[in-house]
Amino acid sequence: MQVYKKILATMDCSPVDDAVINHVSAIALQNNAQVYLLHVVHSHTLDQDRVLRESTEASLKSRSEELKAQGIEVHIVIRSGEPDTEILEEIEEKNYDLVAMATHGHSFIGDVLFGSVSRTLKHKISIPLLIIGPRR
Repeated sequence: MQVYKKILATMDCSPVDDAVINHVSAIALQNNAQVYLLHVVHSHTLDQDRVLRESTEASLKSRSEELKAQGIEVHIVIRSGEPDTEILEEIEEKNYDLVAMATHGHSFIGDVLFGSVSRTLKHKISIPLLIIGPRR
């Protein structure tokens, strides 16, 4: 039985993404699901946006190749803006079956930001939310 067909994996382009990729790849393989790797570029200037987009594209391309090597269909999604708003909009626009995201991976400020994202998603989405903590 195929439970999940489309999995949205939020990436923060840091080493914590390893845990998300490991979990999502296992779920995708078990369900023959497509994986959508999403990163929200949160910038304040056009130059910052350009630099962040370039590094994001490189990071997501690398992660995408890891998954494709396992036979998983992968799509890259890059959005700009406030992470919680953009993730919610992405979920509303597409028909995902599961959202996976990591806790931590940033500085204290990033932890506060992404902690608020997981809290927002927990209260505003109707599909399962898989929150993956870092290995210690």
